[in-house]
Amino acid sequence: MRAIDTFTKGESLTIQKKITESDTALKYGSGKLDTLMATPSLVAMMIEASSKLLDEKLPEGFITVGKVAYVDHEKPTYLGETVSVTVTIEECDGVKVVLSMKAFDEVGLIGIGHHHRYVVNKEALLKKAREREILLQNRDF
Repeated sequence: MRAIDTFTKGESLTIQKKITESDTALKYGSGKLDTLMATPSLVAMMIEASSKLLDEKLPEGFITVGKVAYVDHEKPTYLGETVSVTVTIEECDGVKVVLSMKAFDEVGLIGIGHHHRYVVNKEALLKKAREREILLQNRDF
């Protein structure tokens, strides 16, 4: 199965979320700001939207996994504001999908980025993870 057979360039999805205390920099341990959205929270929203757009189109047993995310968090967003994230398929090359990502709050653009996801067989991926887990057993770190 190839992603190019499943996905169409230009397809997009938008999700929205009201920013809560759990989305703040203080809660992520990435800063001391308890009233502003944390960059990791913005990135998580972008990845969530990307996954939702792609994974629902795949046959049973297949998922996408993220490999690269470039995000520029340009403007601050306060607790209680609503953030909208739109992801758009820019490229499909075999099993690799490149998405553009834009985020807005109620004032305007707050972030942009690109995300690369790959179509994988879920069971095969979990098998590889279990094999790596076995290699780590009985290691003294």
